[in-house]
Amino acid sequence: MGSKIPQLHVFFFPFMAHGHMIPIVDMAKLFATRGVKASVITTPANAPYVSKSVERANELGIELDVKTIKFPSVEAGLPDGCENLDAITNEVNKELIVKFLGATTKLQEPLEQLLRDHKPDCLVADIFFPWATDAAAKFGIPRLVFHGTSFFSLCASNCLRLYEPHKKVSSDSEPFVMPHFPGEIKLTRNQLPDFVKQDMGDNDLSRLLKATNESESRSYGVAVNSFYELEPAYADHYRKALGRRAWHIGPVSLCNRNFEDKALRGKQASIDELECLKWLNSKQPNSVVYICFGSLANFTSAQLMEIATGLEASGRNFIWVVRKNKNDGGEGGKEDWLPEGFEKRMEGKGLIIRGWAPQVLILDHEAVGGFVTHCGWNSTIEAVAAGVPLVTWPVSAEQFYNEKMVNEVLKIGVGVGIQKWCRIVGDFVKREKIEKAVNEIMVGDRAEEMRSRAKALGKMAKRAVENGGSSYSDLSALIEELRLSRHQSS
Repeated sequence: MGSKIPQLHVFFFPFMAHGHMIPIVDMAKLFATRGVKASVITTPANAPYVSKSVERANELGIELDVKTIKFPSVEAGLPDGCENLDAITNEVNKELIVKFLGATTKLQEPLEQLLRDHKPDCLVADIFFPWATDAAAKFGIPRLVFHGTSFFSLCASNCLRLYEPHKKVSSDSEPFVMPHFPGEIKLTRNQLPDFVKQDMGDNDLSRLLKATNESESRSYGVAVNSFYELEPAYADHYRKALGRRAWHIGPVSLCNRNFEDKALRGKQASIDELECLKWLNSKQPNSVVYICFGSLANFTSAQLMEIATGLEASGRNFIWVVRKNKNDGGEGGKEDWLPEGFEKRMEGKGLIIRGWAPQVLILDHEAVGGFVTHCGWNSTIEAVAAGVPLVTWPVSAEQFYNEKMVNEVLKIGVGVGIQKWCRIVGDFVKREKIEKAVNEIMVGDRAEEMRSRAKALGKMAKRAVENGGSSYSDLSALIEELRLSRHQSS
């Protein structure tokens, strides 16, 4: 016992988008609370988004730091300082997105320099950095992949890639059963990402997707922001049927235990957190519906008008997060997406946050009884951890898979009726459907059943990350394995 074992050092390298950075910073904190030295790698313009969380962790005696590498914005033909995908999707500019993805490949060299200088014991790198496996291998460092999604959607993606059931139906709207997949899960071609249902030939995106799959198969394994009790059949399927090494260590958001930790996640909130809490404190338990579609989805003014009208018709208390930069309004600053006099009529009943919201802080409040969401995995797992049922409104990425899991496997949600995958701008939904779905999740016997199931899952999530829980134990096993592999390679 007398000889001091050198501290394990792990690098965490998220893709430059808030939906990837936030959970990886939480993951880094999680490792650091277990005595691991954790370093988050990012670019100068993104460093402020993680520095407050890092400073807060250091105040609590958790060893976490940030290391920056230069992002080649100008060389890649991007505006100077454009270092985050969210800034590009605000413009819905496909050409810029392709340039941005191209620029990330230039990060390999500066990353290798950091690996050379600091010799960490492991690199946890985002799936969108397929070259990270080779970079780590040069120095004999194990590379863990971070996908930022569930076992369910990882299994679904692999099923579609291996068996191509979508090519055996005669139309985009004809349902097909997912073969060799736990549960009787049906999808349509309309619900699949463009890059799955179309033969893209040889282009930048197809090459990236091929490279990610290939680099994952050669990596040390996968770190998953989920917990075993949430999706046991899919965790088992991923590991056993697909033969992938994976550790479930989530929900990672639960490493944020108090007000400050929750308030400091991600960007600076567009509302005073204490004001937000004061407003929620004035409401009855389970009486507020929270509406937020993440940092990437874009809705037209007409769709936002339908949401506003549907919310008003539902009669429910609500907090609605609207992306400010997309919807600043037209001439003279007039917001053409709000019905005349809406905010005055909703005073005390509804709160609109224009910009960034402290989501975990809101979801964890007892007044929140439902969440209208785009089904991004961060939002989904944060709602599960908070024990809140969902109205599902998927837009793109793997969100339709998450919707299937929420509504058909977990049975804690109700769909708003979206049928079609869209890259950025969502499928149009009428106010009557919005009103119906909101009321279905908030009142009545079915709502109570969903809430009861959601609350039970929330308790399971909290138990999973506590000492002896499934995620706590999986993280312990992973850390121990990394210690042993370091010992063997030294």
